[in-house]
Order: sequence, then C-alpha cells, then structure tokens
Amino acid sequence: MMKKSLTTTLLIIYSLLLITAVHAQENSEDGRERYSWTLGYTPDKAIVFYSPQPNVDLKMNLFFPADYTVDDKRPCIIFFFGGGWMGGHPAQFYGMSKYLASRGMVAISAEYRTYNCHKAVPRDCVEDGRQAIRYVRQHAAELGIHPDQIALSGGSAGGHVAAAVAMCETIDAEPESPISSMPNALVLFNPVYNNGPDGGYGHSRVKEYWQDFSPHHNIREELPPTIVFFGTNDNCVPVKQVNAFQEAMDNAGNACATHIYEDEKHGFIHISKGGRALFEDVLTKTDAFLVKQDFLSGADQVQPWTTQAIEHYKDSPEAKRLQARKKK
Repeated sequence: MMKKSLTTTLLIIYSLLLITAVHAQENSEDGRERYSWTLGYTPDKAIVFYSPQPNVDLKMNLFFPADYTVDDKRPCIIFFFGGGWMGGHPAQFYGMSKYLASRGMVAISAEYRTYNCHKAVPRDCVEDGRQAIRYVRQHAAELGIHPDQIALSGGSAGGHVAAAVAMCETIDAEPESPISSMPNALVLFNPVYNNGPDGGYGHSRVKEYWQDFSPHHNIREELPPTIVFFGTNDNCVPVKQVNAFQEAMDNAGNACATHIYEDEKHGFIHISKGGRALFEDVLTKTDAFLVKQDFLSGADQVQPWTTQAIEHYKDSPEAKRLQARKKK
C-alpha cells in the first residue's frame, strides 16, 4: 500500500510540474524571462511511426518550413523528451522545433514508451528512439527529408536516448533491419549518458545490461559530430562525468564540443526553466553547430525569432487558457 501511495504521489507531483512547465509563464523573481517551452506552437502534422506492442502507437510530431514541399530533401532533427525514462511529453521541444523549422529543417518531436504510460524499462526507450530514425530514413522521400542529414537530439533521458541510438548498437528491437539507425549529428542537452556502477545515472534500473546501455561506456571511433550542453549544478550528472565523456570522445577521435554553464541546473536549456537569455544562447550555439555540419546555412535568427515567438505565445490559446485559470 505504501509503495502504491508513493507512486501515486510522485505521479501527481510530476503532472503538476509538467503543467507548470508547459503552460505557465513563470514568476520572474530571479529576473529571468520564462515562457512555456511550446511557445504556443503546435505540430503541423503527427504520424504513427512504430507500434511496439498491442494498443501502443507511438507518434512523431512534425514541424515544416514555411516553403516546404514533399519533393524537398530537407535536413531533419528528431527530438526526444526528458523525464528519467519514467514520463515526459514531446511538447518539451515544440518551441525549438518551430525555430529550426523556420531555418529550413524538418523538425520532429517523437514519442517513446515510458514507465508511467507503458510500464516500459529504460532499454525500451532506446529501442523506440532507434525505430524513430529508421522510420524517418526509410520514408525520407515521402517526408521531403534528406536521408543522410538526420540529427538526433534530446534532453536528460531523451538526450540519453539520442546518444544511445548512436553509441549502443546492441539495444535494438530489430537488429536485422537493413535500414541504418546511425544519426548524422547529435545535439545533446544534459544527457544522462553515464549509467555505470560508479555513480552513473539510473544504474540500479539498468544494472543487468548497463554495459550495453551506457553511451559513455560504448564510445568508439567514427561517431557522429556532437554538441553537448550542461550546467555545473546539474543534480543528475556531475561535471566530472561530463569532462570524462568529452575526454573519451577526444581520445576516440570524435568531434565533440561540450558547453558547461556555471551554476545552471538540470534542464536549464528550456525557456520555461532557464529563461529566455539561456534559451537564446543555447539555440544560437546549436544553430552554429548545425551550420558547421551543413544542415543549415546563413546567419542564425534566434533573437528576432524568439521575440516574435513570445508575441505569438502571448496571443496563443495556451496563454489565454492560463490567464483564464488565474482569474478563477
């Protein structure tokens, strides 16, 4: 009874936190300008990409450039939400997806199974992420996507999913598939990428297969170019693990750039958490990285786009629902 009660309490707390992050323009007592991580945007299209078990249809939420046609061969980025492999929602990356779509990419925020919704174990999350990139690559022609310009991204557990798809080859629901699941670039936001026994995140939940599951322990040569973002006050990944991952990537000859933000906490990259200035800085660095990988071209439009996006949010149904609730 105690365990069931605790689980219910945790689910309620998580749901309240999610509602706050998704819907609220938060109190700015610390001087930071915060808004919903969706910025009031919704996907242009949603499609089912994988049905891993009966009555479970996983969807990907797509954002298209304004001048997009299905005859294009656009670069693509697939985001995976955070939530400790327990929960979460693709809406976490709707704002970023909309920006990158405005820059010419097809941006996707994908679902994967979680414990709260599907009783999934962490390896299921990685298997689903792998199927997401396979689906996009297999259907690239009909989606207007270049099959050799697909980046994976995500935050926290979603960052782990993205990294593990590239690094942990044996976590695969369809190992005989002829379709490559290797991304062409990685954009990782506070990923929990060390799951080993010496202080690795979530080790007790993956101890039977951690050596296959931990990206840090599966670094090898010829991995995709990678950019990583962390704060020094991250409560899930200590700085020494961040530095060790960077060193291992360097030693393997992989292109990896890690940006560490002083005093910032886990999840600071979201405009709903770290605020506008950090959101813009992270997005500017992400844009520059994608330009370097030939996914994008020209100067970034982060600051004018964010200004426009905030005005869009203030007039969005999401913001109006929040204001209506506040008046009650």
